[in-house]
Amino acid sequence: MIQSIKRIICLTGIGFFCCSSLFAQSLEQAKRLYTAGKYTEAKPVFEKLVKQSPNNASYNHWYGVCCFETDDAETAEVYLKIAASRRVQEAYRYLGELYLKAYRFSESATMYAEYVDILSKKDEDIEPYKKRLELAEKAQRMIERVENIQIIDSIVVDKNNFLSAYTLSEESGSLTSYKDFFRTNEPVESAVYTNGIGDKIFYAYPTGEQRRYDLFTQIRLLDKWGDEKKLPANINSTGDNNNYPFLLTDGITIYFASEGNGSIGGYDLFVTRYNTHSDTYLAPEQLGMPYNSFANDYMMVMDETKGLGWFASDRNQPEDKVCVYLFIPDEQRSRIEGNDMEMKRARALITSIADTWKPGSNYTELILLAHAAIPSEKKEIRKDFEFVINNNTIYYAWEDFKSPEARDFYEKRISLGKQIEDLGNRLDELRTAYAQGNRARKEQLKPTILQAEEQLYTLLLQPLSLEKRARNAEINYKLRATNQDSQDSYNH
Repeated sequence: MIQSIKRIICLTGIGFFCCSSLFAQSLEQAKRLYTAGKYTEAKPVFEKLVKQSPNNASYNHWYGVCCFETDDAETAEVYLKIAASRRVQEAYRYLGELYLKAYRFSESATMYAEYVDILSKKDEDIEPYKKRLELAEKAQRMIERVENIQIIDSIVVDKNNFLSAYTLSEESGSLTSYKDFFRTNEPVESAVYTNGIGDKIFYAYPTGEQRRYDLFTQIRLLDKWGDEKKLPANINSTGDNNNYPFLLTDGITIYFASEGNGSIGGYDLFVTRYNTHSDTYLAPEQLGMPYNSFANDYMMVMDETKGLGWFASDRNQPEDKVCVYLFIPDEQRSRIEGNDMEMKRARALITSIADTWKPGSNYTELILLAHAAIPSEKKEIRKDFEFVINNNTIYYAWEDFKSPEARDFYEKRISLGKQIEDLGNRLDELRTAYAQGNRARKEQLKPTILQAEEQLYTLLLQPLSLEKRARNAEINYKLRATNQDSQDSYNH
């Protein structure tokens, strides 16, 4: 009997030793998988361990991270919160990121603030996480002001053909891929916007060693495009991609996408305005939510003729797809009122476009209008001449001039142009007579032709000078008038 008891005790000890050994082996294996980033393989082991020891801080943390990395956010939160309550340092970072992705920005900021505080006390690098904290705080301000727009339709299309989802009225201009517009095989991912008049384009292409996209504009000079100008540095954020421009019919309001200028993630949508008096652009204004997200949001278009707008986003989309949203622009930019953060979160995330609709509304006709081609009804502009003042202003008639001095210069330029044309025609006649004449006749015509050629050469140097003087006089006149209006308003 005693021998039997000893044998049982011995076997039990061996079994306990084996189980402990297997347990340790399983834990070490799971930790190796975890360290290697193989969270799917490590997850079931940590799940079993945390069930066996639910108060173990490390098990809760490891299992929570595995859930987070395998897109099981709901479970991840439960276990990471337990780990954080037991002061596991990295649990705060993961919770900060989890809440950020879930648009629970206030909670994210709290977690990141705690994490930064822990790192500071250990004299560790806090800069990357301070930026995440600042991002969470900025996103919180944005979601509190989420705009109350009506998104009436959406369509998922191939990313390399997303412009097919946009159908602009003729008056609002046109969108063309960079490759098609410039007839090139260069791998340029950009759109070229042509205004309704057809005399100006905006586009982007990669420049410099980093091949970052910058925004450019050109104007039509007679029958070709030219005078390329790069938009200023306050729009072309240095070191970041800036792309997908669109100009409103007012000729001064520009929407574009940028990875800089304070973007919260990928491309964000911005708006700026051109100051015709100073030939500068105002500091870009970042659009709010739901237009912008942590994904890429770009190609904002407003068709004022149709009363509709579009923007593209790759949020929640496969790598080769993009969703183009159709919405009704709101000039007042009204916001979701109240303190219902769940509603604001849903509207910022665009969890359902139907939630943005007004009760009883039927958007069928507007959706059909969005895909309809509408020709321009503008009257043909009477053109006595074509005089470019600046990027956004072209004069076609004498009454366009505001400065008498500028008009006088340009009248001289027109008169000189006619004189040059007449002299050119006369030279052609003289040269024809010279070619057909006998030797005596040629000797007679030779000095006359040489004199006319010298006179023509002298005249040809003058039109550009007169144009420049007229342009400067007009711009200065308008600038003085603007400054005087500003001073009068100030005095009153």
